[in-house]
Amino acid sequence: MSAPAKILFVDRDGTLIEEPADEQIDGYEKFRLLPGAIGALRRLVDAGYELVMVTNQDGLGTPAFPEEAFAGPQRLLLEILAGEGIVFREVLVDRSFAHEHAPTRKPGLGLVRHYLGHGVLDRARSAVIGDRDSDLEFARNIGVRGLRIGADAGWAAIATTLLDAPRRARIERTTRETRIAVEVDLDDAARPAVHSGIGFLDHMIEQLGVHGGFALRLRCDGDLGVDEHHTVEDCALALGQALREALGERRGIGRYGHAPEGLPLQRALGFVVPMDDALAHAALDLSGRPYFVFEGAFPAERVGALPSALVPHFFRSLADALGANLHLAVRGDDAHHMVEACFKVVGRALRQAIRRDGGVAVPSSKGVLAGAAA
Repeated sequence: MSAPAKILFVDRDGTLIEEPADEQIDGYEKFRLLPGAIGALRRLVDAGYELVMVTNQDGLGTPAFPEEAFAGPQRLLLEILAGEGIVFREVLVDRSFAHEHAPTRKPGLGLVRHYLGHGVLDRARSAVIGDRDSDLEFARNIGVRGLRIGADAGWAAIATTLLDAPRRARIERTTRETRIAVEVDLDDAARPAVHSGIGFLDHMIEQLGVHGGFALRLRCDGDLGVDEHHTVEDCALALGQALREALGERRGIGRYGHAPEGLPLQRALGFVVPMDDALAHAALDLSGRPYFVFEGAFPAERVGALPSALVPHFFRSLADALGANLHLAVRGDDAHHMVEACFKVVGRALRQAIRRDGGVAVPSSKGVLAGAAA
C-alpha cells in the first residue's frame, strides 16, 4: 500500500497569476505570473510535494467567459511551469457562480473528495496555498494547513515556511504491560524530561536528548512489579517511533553519524566517547533499514535498577522502531561508566545524523529511504 500523499492544493488567480481588477483572466494581455512563484514551486517540488491546482472560475463556458478565452492563458501557464519541472498532478476547475452555492466551489470540498479518504492524504504535511479567506476556509475544511499569499507573505516566504516546518512528533503507546507518552522536537534543544520508573534509565534516556541536541519528554507507567524488561523495551520502541515520525521523509538530513576529523583511522567510521575507564564507539545510518550490532560485556548485572543485559536490547528496539542501522561497541571496567558512554555516544551520532544540511533532497541514490515516515 502506498504512503499518504504530501500535496499542496494551489489556487490560480491571485496566487500563480496576478489577478486583474475585473477578476477574470480571459486574454493573454492579462497574463502575468506572480513574482517568485516559479522558484518557490521548484523548491517545493524538489522537496517531494505534489501539486493540485484548485480554482474557481465564475461562469466559465458562458458567453461572458467563453471556454477558449480561458484555455489559452491556462495552457500557457501550465507550459511555462512544466518547462521548469513543475507539473500538476491534477487541475480542478469549478465553473459555478458564488450565488449558486455549488458544493464543488471552494471552500466546498466537492472537487477534492477523492483525496479525503483514509490514508490518501498526508494531512500533517499537506497545505492549501491561496490569496483569499475562502482558501483558508478550504484548508480548514480539508484539515490541512492554510497559507495565504499577500503583501507580507510572498512565494519565497511561503516556501520557507513549508520547508522549515518544525520536526515534531507525539506518540502514545499502550499495551497490557506499559502506557507511554513521548514527545520529541528535533529542532529544539530544551532540557529532556523523562520518567520511566527506573531512575538510571531516566538518566540514560536524557543523555540521548542532551547529546542528540533535541527536545524530549517521555513518561512511562509500566509493570515494574513483574520486571524491568517491558518498560525498557517499550520506552525504546516509543522513542524510536517518535523520532521516525519527526524525521518524516528524512529529506535534507545528514543521515550518517560520523566521527569528527582527526580520529585514528580505525575509529573513523563513527563517534567515540570516553568516560574514565570506559570507551564507547557508535556508527549510525538513518537508512530506514533496521539493523543492530553490539560488541561488549558489562562487568555487573545491574546499574542501579537497570539490568545491564537490557542495555543492548534497548538499542536494538530503538533501531528497529527508528529504522536505523546502528553499530555499538563498548569496553571498560565500570558498568556504570560503560552504559553511560553507550547512551552518550549514540546521542552524539544522532545529533549529526538528524541535523539538516540545508538541502531538501532525500540522502539516497534511490531517492527514498526504506521505511521513512511519509
